Amino acid sequence: MAIRQLPETLINQIAAGEVIERPASAAKELIENAIDAGASRIEIATAGGGKSLLRIIDNGCGMGPADLELAVRRHCTSKIDSGLEDIRTLGFRGEALPSIGSVARVQITSRTDGADAGSEIRITGGKVEPVRPAGANKGTVVEVRDLFFATPARLKFLKTEKAEAAAVTEVVKRMAIAFPGIRFTLSGQDRTTLEFAGAGDDRLTRIAQVLGREFKDNAIEIDAEREDVTLSGFAGLPTFNRGNSAHQYLFVNGRPVQDRQLLSALRAAYAETVPSGRHPVAVLWLTLDPALVDVNVHPAKSDVRFRDPGLVRGLLIGAIREALQRDGARASTTGAAAMMQAFRPAGHGGGFSGSAAYRAPNASWSPQNSPFRPLREEQPGGFAEARQAGFDAFAAPSARTAEPEREPSPAPQAQPTAAGFHLGAARAQVHENYIVAQTDDGLVIVDQHAAHERLVFEAMREAMRSRRIPSQALLIPEIVDLPEEDCDRLMQHAQALDNFGLAYERFGPGAIAVRETPAMLGEIDANGLIRQLADEIAEWDTADTLASKLDHLAATLSCHGSVRSGRRLRPEEMNALLRQMEATPGSGQCNHGRPTYIELKLSDIERLFGRS
Repeated sequence: MAIRQLPETLINQIAAGEVIERPASAAKELIENAIDAGASRIEIATAGGGKSLLRIIDNGCGMGPADLELAVRRHCTSKIDSGLEDIRTLGFRGEALPSIGSVARVQITSRTDGADAGSEIRITGGKVEPVRPAGANKGTVVEVRDLFFATPARLKFLKTEKAEAAAVTEVVKRMAIAFPGIRFTLSGQDRTTLEFAGAGDDRLTRIAQVLGREFKDNAIEIDAEREDVTLSGFAGLPTFNRGNSAHQYLFVNGRPVQDRQLLSALRAAYAETVPSGRHPVAVLWLTLDPALVDVNVHPAKSDVRFRDPGLVRGLLIGAIREALQRDGARASTTGAAAMMQAFRPAGHGGGFSGSAAYRAPNASWSPQNSPFRPLREEQPGGFAEARQAGFDAFAAPSARTAEPEREPSPAPQAQPTAAGFHLGAARAQVHENYIVAQTDDGLVIVDQHAAHERLVFEAMREAMRSRRIPSQALLIPEIVDLPEEDCDRLMQHAQALDNFGLAYERFGPGAIAVRETPAMLGEIDANGLIRQLADEIAEWDTADTLASKLDHLAATLSCHGSVRSGRRLRPEEMNALLRQMEATPGSGQCNHGRPTYIELKLSDIERLFGRS
């Protein structure tokens, strides 16, 4: 069969299959062009979810007749000269306009500053008409109609107009966050007008415009640098989470990306702090030398590849965890909002709706069934002592379930003052589970089991960091056959993993001999663990799997070793718990990610009673 050159129209339609997947893809490419043209105002209008109409208007530099003619040709661009090592614009491939023009009806009108008149060019299903004069303001107007009319099979794969319109909205939101100085307006027959006023360099103001004002009250600022890679932005409190990952915005050198490496690192950063099935909220910017990141991985440019992915992953995880330890102990304002909503009358009957409190599981625990007893007896100074230290930290009696409960001691006449304490001074215990504390400007309600569970977990984790984790020797070493390059990588991390109680050594060029495994994990599949670690190191140059397993086990054990719901506490015990919470990183949520306390300001209470 003879080889022949494909027609230009068919080449563009093939390219459109990768570049233009749906109306939102076309919107993204055209908005990027407007931003690269220096626009300070961009208007987007749609109809039919973008399938019938997609119009982008900008006040950028515009194009003259010669540039307009070249702009609709494939691989014509003004954004790069020779190489791909120093890309500082959003677009650079020169594929978007010809790809869109090959599957839709496109009209482009543009005028440069100082030109007497504008110019217009039209493309219909890949057929380009000559450039002609047209009236136009400075900037460019791109109007795309009947998307995929030339490839009707593609229309069958599009979703409903509502879903496609939502996808376009999401693109505009990401661009609006990435470039706070640009004014964005989104309108059309299928939507209400959405407008983001220019916010200059104030990123947080623009983020609040997109994500809502409550984000400002529940975000922690991130500012970190490692080896000329800078991470900045805002990470939401662990208790300020969502049911999906749609509120995670990541940017690399100003480019909005949805890169699985970065999303994976973000999940790892919030491990053990966000409940299963919930997702953190974060808006983060990575800035680095363009030569250290490849943005030419895919025509859609949403994926990137870093020259040193381990460095970027470590920076992101480390910076977020440090910020959460520094400022993440406070409760999210959504807890107070939920409580306010719960106290709103539910009809004329005067009843109340909703619930503002989370209830922790009430499993039983006793020293006799504690999995830490053997470790405490055999390993002086080990993790059982860490658990016990956390358990005894606020002078609570030992949890011996067999002895009868004592009546609470009479409260002292002189109550402790709340001044200077973020969580205030304990005033009461409600339903033998919730501590009510008075602060300088409101009150705090603490779930005593959830709070103490977190304290015990942090004590155990600190013990794991400060000494080698106890291990158990295998009677017969487990031999794991692996490719030689995987063995090389594993040996580079052998010392670090030995601190976690996993001891292994090289057994020939293509095998690893496992001699000890962490005692906390009991009987495990050493072969599977080693292979999982090898895969993880190959991809990320880290070995987080084992640490995650141990953290998960510590979280489970601390849940069963904490003061139970239904336990009466003396006033001094309650206040000691509050003080330790203030001194413990991450005490704002339990190990399962639920909030440990809810804060209600005095102004909120006054509104409930109509006093403000």
